Amino acid sequence: MTKEHRLTSAPENLRWGAFSAEFEAVLEVDPGDRVSIETISGGPDQIPPELRDNLLPDHANFIANYKPILPGHIMTGPVAVRGAEPGDVLEVRILDVELRQDWAWNMIAPLKGSLPEDFPNKRLLNIPLDRDAMVAELPWGVELACNPFFGVMGVAPPAEWGTITSIVPQPHGGNLDIKQLGAGATLYLPVYVPGANFQTGDGHALQGDGESCLSAAETALIGTFEFHVRKDLSYKMPRAETETHYITIGFDQDLDDAAKQALRDMIVLIQERTNLSAEDAYSLCSLAADVCVSQLVNVNKGCHVMLAKADLHGAEAAAGKRL
Repeated sequence: MTKEHRLTSAPENLRWGAFSAEFEAVLEVDPGDRVSIETISGGPDQIPPELRDNLLPDHANFIANYKPILPGHIMTGPVAVRGAEPGDVLEVRILDVELRQDWAWNMIAPLKGSLPEDFPNKRLLNIPLDRDAMVAELPWGVELACNPFFGVMGVAPPAEWGTITSIVPQPHGGNLDIKQLGAGATLYLPVYVPGANFQTGDGHALQGDGESCLSAAETALIGTFEFHVRKDLSYKMPRAETETHYITIGFDQDLDDAAKQALRDMIVLIQERTNLSAEDAYSLCSLAADVCVSQLVNVNKGCHVMLAKADLHGAEAAAGKRL
C-alpha cells in the first residue's frame, strides 16, 4: 500500500550546497511511497533586501544560523528508498510542484553567467508571483506564465567522489535545470549508495533554456514525488520522460561534448526500444529530435535531447513491419 509522507524544510532536513555518500537519510520510505518535500531557496547575499523580512520561518531560521557545506543550493533530504542498491536506477515520478510563496529572486553575479565579460556588476531582482493566476510579474511590466520545477534533483554520488558541490551537474543528477521536469515528468537516476539518498532544491517558478544570466526565478516550492526502484534498468547517466517525450541528458565543460553525450544516449534509447540500426537512429535524431541547451552557467554545460514518443513508436512500428 502506498504511504504518504511529508518532509518539511526544518533545518535538520536541509543540506546546504553539497551531495555526499556520507550524508545520513532524514527519511526512509518504501518503493511506491509518495513524499511531499518542502524546499527553500537563497542565501543572505542572494535575496533582495526588500524581501528579507518576508522569508518563510524555516528559511529565515536556516540562513541565520547555518553555513553552507560548500557553495551551492539549499536542498531538502536525503530521502532513502528501501531496496535501492548500487547499480539500480531510482525512478522519481514528479507528481506535483507547487509555489510556496509569492515572490522569486533573480541574480546577476560578477564573473558568472554566460556573459560575465558584459555584465560585471551584481544585480538582485525581486519578481512578484501571482499564485492564483500562476504568472510572474516582471519589473518592466511583462507577465510571464509560471512553470514551476526543481533545478536540482539528485542522488548521493559514489563514495570515492567525497563531498561535492550541488552547483555542477554530474551523472548522479544534481543541478539539471531542465524546465520540462515539472509535474507529470519522470526522472531516472543511477544509484550509487544503498537507499539512493535523493535530495532536491533550487526551486524555479520559471526558467528559459540556458539559464543565461546564472539564475532563474528562484523560489520556494513544495514537490510531491513517488519513488520506485528499477532493477531492470542500468543507466550511466540520468534520463527522463514526460507524457509526450523521451529525454536524454549530457554534461560537460564543453557544450559540444555535452550535446554529443546526450545524442549518443538517445541513439542507445532508440535502439533499446526499436529494431532500428544505429545509422537509422542517428538519422531519426536529425529528423525528429530536438537538441536543447539546459544551462550554460554551472561549470559543466547541460544539453538534453527530446524525442516525441509518437515519433519513436512510429519508428518502432515501421521497423517491425520490415522484419
